Amino acid sequence: MMLHRMVLRLQNYSLSRYPLLHYSTYVFVKPIEHFRAHSLLVDRKARFCILSLSAMSSIHQPSSLVASSVSNKSKKKARRDSPEGILRFKLDTCSKHGDLVEALHLYDEARERGVQLNQHHYNVLLYLCAFSGSSTEENEDKDHENASNLGIKRGFEIYQQMVMDEVAPNESTFTNVARLAVLKEDPEMAFNLVKQMKSFDILPKLRSYGPALFVFCKLGLADRAYDVDAHMVDSGVIPEEPELSALLKVSVEQKKPDKVYEMLQRLRATVRQVKESTVAIIEDWFKSEYAAKTGEEIWDMSKVGEGIKRGGGGWHGYGWLGRGQWRVERTQMDEAGVCHCCGEKLVCIDIDPRETENFASSLAELAINKEAKNDFVKFKEWLQHHGPFDAVVDGANVSLVNQREFSFNQLNNVVKKLRQMSPSKRLPLIILHSSRSSRGPAQHPNNKKLLEYWRKSGALYATPPGSNDDWYWLYAAVSCKCLLLTNDEMRDHLFQLLGTSFFPRWKEKHQVRLSVSKDGLNLRMPPPYSIVIQESENGSWHVPTVTDDDLEAPRQWLCASRHRSST
Repeated sequence: MMLHRMVLRLQNYSLSRYPLLHYSTYVFVKPIEHFRAHSLLVDRKARFCILSLSAMSSIHQPSSLVASSVSNKSKKKARRDSPEGILRFKLDTCSKHGDLVEALHLYDEARERGVQLNQHHYNVLLYLCAFSGSSTEENEDKDHENASNLGIKRGFEIYQQMVMDEVAPNESTFTNVARLAVLKEDPEMAFNLVKQMKSFDILPKLRSYGPALFVFCKLGLADRAYDVDAHMVDSGVIPEEPELSALLKVSVEQKKPDKVYEMLQRLRATVRQVKESTVAIIEDWFKSEYAAKTGEEIWDMSKVGEGIKRGGGGWHGYGWLGRGQWRVERTQMDEAGVCHCCGEKLVCIDIDPRETENFASSLAELAINKEAKNDFVKFKEWLQHHGPFDAVVDGANVSLVNQREFSFNQLNNVVKKLRQMSPSKRLPLIILHSSRSSRGPAQHPNNKKLLEYWRKSGALYATPPGSNDDWYWLYAAVSCKCLLLTNDEMRDHLFQLLGTSFFPRWKEKHQVRLSVSKDGLNLRMPPPYSIVIQESENGSWHVPTVTDDDLEAPRQWLCASRHRSST
């Protein structure tokens, strides 16, 4: 009875200090085992008292029962049902729905009741404050404007409180406060916040630089935007198309030809094909009077040629060549890569063989980490014994193109086509999961004979159960330096792990796609030219736009060239 009274006093203490517990599961007066499992619901002082009681009662309990009462499951539930846990859940719900007003109400209530806010609580609040004004446009109504002002005012108050509470910030904290700074039209503060990250041993991300960079560009403060860009590069952060496009736009507007040239080269190296919004900026530059006056009238052709050779083709890096008006048109390339507008032929940019070898090694290392080690090592050994091949086929993908069911007949027809095209006239390597090569349609007598023929020819590899056959066909194609037949766009998480600019270049030169129509099978071979921004030896530019790989919709290019007499 005395123990029950003490429990009730602790309940009242907890509920009076933390009214948010009203929304949680209370500690009911039940057997001591149940009480002990919920003991972490209260604050530290109460928890200490309860654990003391628990220790006293354990004299009459087996030690194993005492240990089980503080299991991980109990701890998680205690955290979830604590005032801090309930606040986290409610703030996350506000974040999901973009409800700043309710989030601020929860924050104020928590402060009044003495709930200790942690890093996650503060970051959600700061995010909502910054989000409230991020989409506000000039033509939006007063409600949006008020929400923006409220977010800015309260956001800085909350950040100040976070500092006073000595809650350690992280990258998300700095990024959200930087967003608040630019809403206040203070990009300098946003940039300074990014600089402060290093003093906290925090590595900035690309999004950390966005607030300052985009506002500097918008305000036409080109030099400050370049400072942000330089800091980004020093931190090992690689800008993507939105950042490079913003830098390109401010360079065009501020008439900085060297920077325009630099940004085009960086777009060529990292983005390759650009969105319509970026094409429009490039088009505006080439159509401007300032661009017509920019360029070298006399240059060393041999140096330009050496630069193109050294870079692998498609660019030289010696700056604007020639002077005079640019002829700017939207156009297309023919099958050989000849521009319909200027008649110039695009080049196929070389890939350094060392890059391919390094990529193959990295790919194998990733696959071994993701797959059963022995399985992939066996495949590497098998490939060394049976390879190299002129082509690799993603068997499952090819067999299902325009088919409702797995078609060995279609796969066989594709294999025959590739064999005819092969310089050595040998069969391509067919990668199939073991289930595809042993069950279902594989049990049909004709298909059994076909599979057995491929096996005896050393042209079939069945990946083991539980494996991801993507690793196998990709590694085989890269290590054999051969064609890869698959319609897989290779954009999912597996391929994002590769994290390299080499992969899109390799894919462009090696991937063969299959289309099936009433006229039969059609293999779409890699283009004989590289689909990337190209700068020619005479100073012309060709810029490809982003498009889906559709045979019926040719890719659009921007062609910018000067008359021969002016170059």
